[in-house]
Amino acid sequence: MHISRSIEILVGFFVAMGFVAMFFLSMEVSNLGGLNGDEGYEVTASFENIGSLKVRAPVSIAGVKIGRVTAINFDSESFEALVTMQIESKYDQLPSDSSASILTAGLLGEQYIGLEAGGEDELLQQGSMLELTQSALVLEQIIGQFLFSSDSEDE
Repeated sequence: MHISRSIEILVGFFVAMGFVAMFFLSMEVSNLGGLNGDEGYEVTASFENIGSLKVRAPVSIAGVKIGRVTAINFDSESFEALVTMQIESKYDQLPSDSSASILTAGLLGEQYIGLEAGGEDELLQQGSMLELTQSALVLEQIIGQFLFSSDSEDE
């Protein structure tokens, strides 16, 4: 009986560790794991189409994650999507003419914002607006353009 009790405790310990591991894995997959107290600064960009971009999507430059999308709103004057991004404060040397593109991780992966640094001496700061943007490529639109272009060539 003494051995079965210690085996039960050991199995219980491994089950509890499995639950803890699943919790951290789910936090990482849902993009909640990287939230920290470093506030940084907010910048905004306007896009014609954001595809399936979501709040908490990564913002990266040269493949390095430097922030997250914090809000997505609709501008009823320009009829475009306004995306607000929180950039970590340690990345405060980005030129003000940097550009933003909505990219996809892999063929059908999650969408994220990719920044490309510009050449201006003036730097991005709290409340800056990124003027140069490239909207998301929507797979359905690309397929539709391909189908319609091949139909017109057949005629």
